[in-house]
Amino acid sequence: MRMDFYSDQIEQSIAGSKATVTGDGSKFEALVISDSFADLSTLKRHKLVYAVLDEYIKSGAIHALTIKAHTDAEWTEQQAG
Repeated sequence: MRMDFYSDQIEQSIAGSKATVTGDGSKFEALVISDSFADLSTLKRHKLVYAVLDEYIKSGAIHALTIKAHTDAEWTEQQAG
């Protein structure tokens, strides 16, 4: 699977999201920016992303997944330093 395939899956499943999935082999990192994460704990945000990619995790296509999930405002603030 191409990494942009995983990004597309996330963007289609989580409202208003922008996703970038990077990695090699079976270890991936997903950066997901979406205002639908507002008022959700980190755990709940991660569960949303895991739910989208669950079939690929279960199949072994994705072995390890690191998730960074932010709202637009959080991401902008983090980038500003």
